[in-house]
Amino acid sequence: MKLPALFPTTVVGSMPRPQFLKDLFDDFHEGRVTERERERVLDEAVPYAIAAQEGAGVDVVSDGEWRRFSYVAVVTDVASGFTRDFSGEGRDGKYWHTVVGEVKPTYATADDSPLAHHARFALAHSRTGALKVALPSPYMLSLRMWDPTQSKKAYATREEFAHAIVPILRDQVAALARAGVHTVQLDDPHLCLFVDPAARAKFDDPDAEAMHCVRLINQVFEGVEGVTKAVHLCRRNKGRRGWAGEGSYDPIMPQLRALDVDQLMMEFTIPAAGDTRCLRDLPGRTRIGLGCVDCRGEVIDAPETIVQRVEHAMQHVAKERLVLAPDCGFAPGNAADIPLDEAYAKLRNMSAAARILRDKHG
Repeated sequence: MKLPALFPTTVVGSMPRPQFLKDLFDDFHEGRVTERERERVLDEAVPYAIAAQEGAGVDVVSDGEWRRFSYVAVVTDVASGFTRDFSGEGRDGKYWHTVVGEVKPTYATADDSPLAHHARFALAHSRTGALKVALPSPYMLSLRMWDPTQSKKAYATREEFAHAIVPILRDQVAALARAGVHTVQLDDPHLCLFVDPAARAKFDDPDAEAMHCVRLINQVFEGVEGVTKAVHLCRRNKGRRGWAGEGSYDPIMPQLRALDVDQLMMEFTIPAAGDTRCLRDLPGRTRIGLGCVDCRGEVIDAPETIVQRVEHAMQHVAKERLVLAPDCGFAPGNAADIPLDEAYAKLRNMSAAARILRDKHG
């Protein structure tokens, strides 16, 4: 199916998980369900996540990320070198993956990996045939998975680990492109947190640290063709509890201009994100995944409200560059409590807004 030339719609990644899927993962991790049984249930569930998005009128869909325990730990499905155990107090005592050995691909080729297999499965169950797959960025993985005590024998610094994971991610991006995926997106909320003075204060040179993140992203996408390359930026999504970082995108504009990507997914619905005026400062080659639908609160924005947000952005960026999207995924954590029907209603209104915009500005 050909995408609309103006105001196509997409999701950022995750859709809310029904309770039975949350229970499924708990049962699997506690040994009550086998890997084979988990995959059987997921093979039956994932087409519903796709159908819900397509039923809402979304053009570029995901598989809901329903197969993933977390959007960060998905890398452990394609690479070895990690341990999973209870973390210390700094990480809330939850289960956490930590790199403790050399990171190596666990499949003969990236085309044989679960990510590529699951993408082909999703495409086979999609009516639109336009699929987005999100991966964690190397920088985010280095912050989340490298531990100064447990990881040093394998990688002396988190920067060393970040560089080690780049070729594995690049192989996965290339395999997803070969599978026919429309968009591969690298998620990096940590890059966006450099808009916040409190986050910047943690680094001696926050601008250099942010540029380090950008270079890693560019290295992952380098040489990959045949797929839309996207980066997702958000101030961390805590669901009903809100967000973590605050501030406009202005402090990281030099870094965003240095990203060699096709699309930036940016949130603008929450007041913490600042104004869309900053879009003027982005290069014309970059399309904007405009966060114009709230994904955190209970209020379901009317199509007319979404239209107003998009038209405000059109004061600063050409309409041809805009893609409509929620601010972030609807299930930022595996225990997120956003109802699936609420997400469906929000996506349906987003699609209705896109139709109104095409009629007015097409």
